[in-house]
Amino acid sequence: MLPQDFLTRMEQQLGSEYGAFLESLERPRAVALRFNPLKGDAPDLPFIQAQVPWEPQGYYYDVQSRPGLHPFHEAGVYYLQEASAMAPVTLLAPQKGEKVCDLCAAPGGKTTQIAGRMGGEGFLLCNEINPKRARILSRNIERMGVSNALVTNEHPARLAEKYGGYFDRVLVDAPCSGEGMFRKEEAAVTDWSVETVQMCAARQKEILHSAAKLLKQGGRLVYSTCTFAPEENEQVIAWFLENHPEFTPVELNAPWFRKGENGTFRMWPHKLLGEGHFAAVLEKQGDEECYVNQTISEKAPRLWLDFARELGITPPKGKYITFGTSLYCVPEETPDLRGVKVLRPGLELGELKKDRFEPAHGLALWLKNAKNTVDLPADSKEIAAYMHGETVPCDLGGWCLVRVDGFSIGWGKGDQKVLKNHYPKGLRR
Repeated sequence: MLPQDFLTRMEQQLGSEYGAFLESLERPRAVALRFNPLKGDAPDLPFIQAQVPWEPQGYYYDVQSRPGLHPFHEAGVYYLQEASAMAPVTLLAPQKGEKVCDLCAAPGGKTTQIAGRMGGEGFLLCNEINPKRARILSRNIERMGVSNALVTNEHPARLAEKYGGYFDRVLVDAPCSGEGMFRKEEAAVTDWSVETVQMCAARQKEILHSAAKLLKQGGRLVYSTCTFAPEENEQVIAWFLENHPEFTPVELNAPWFRKGENGTFRMWPHKLLGEGHFAAVLEKQGDEECYVNQTISEKAPRLWLDFARELGITPPKGKYITFGTSLYCVPEETPDLRGVKVLRPGLELGELKKDRFEPAHGLALWLKNAKNTVDLPADSKEIAAYMHGETVPCDLGGWCLVRVDGFSIGWGKGDQKVLKNHYPKGLRR
């Protein structure tokens, strides 16, 4: 049962298309996933169906297949993501080597999509103001093997104050009333009210104001929501352009969207295989002083270099920083982090013990190969045992990269008879 205030407004918005819109909400929803190019070529899977038109790595899948339970999911080979939600990153068009900010990043679908397009080059800052959601975001970035992303848990205004004019592209996938998710999530229906729409619109304006400061001259800002409410979409953008004359709308060829004014686009569930989505693409003009970068200059510790040499690992590009006893590799472009609450400063390489280096799970997920590698078939009892935390047969000695059908999934340590399990306890099934 949809709220009557919502239905009345939608009938006014859609006119003759209102009936088709209601019918679309009664149909089973399309489900999709996005392959991770950081893991290499996408495998041929029996449950994969048609390609998502606006995302080259996106595919619909058989709803009965439950790909979230497949070992490839834990190996970061793909990310389960609603099809329409893939469109804003296509509009953002991040490039390798750029500095990109995903300002409202949890749980990580759009962040990892951006990371895939950046190919491990450049700097990606992913922010989430909610601490619990920020931890989920951090775990998803690790699972997808992203090396050039930093996760912060800050208010957008705090980041704008510290990193003004620093980023080439900023994505604001804003918290919203979630009307586009009514078919997907029952909670979106029960939580909806006219007051919620108004509250979200006020918050969205505040976030956009911070996003404007973060962007450098000539940079691109994409604002997106998963709601139909004009108060949170076209009206927010109209307010933003009125209060930020340094921004202009960008005209793009995006046939899967219905174009509106001021660089706005809409996706309707009765027009495509996906849920409702809105986006606006804006470019920053004017001449502002950019933030001056201060890079991190810690040298690579000997224990890490010895470990990498022993396993034939080519270290990722970047600088090094320690958080406690953990060693991270951060992008060359990382700015000064002092005073910022950082959950994940980059790619975790491992822990520096007194006389040895212990590799991190994140490093395994980033790697594609190593000198010592144990390959297990996705449908084997061995991979099931490994993901359960058990030992598996192995004739190798020392640290071994465990792969599932060629995709890295974790670490083990062999004694030339069995492989001691180092799959994280929190991920074991």
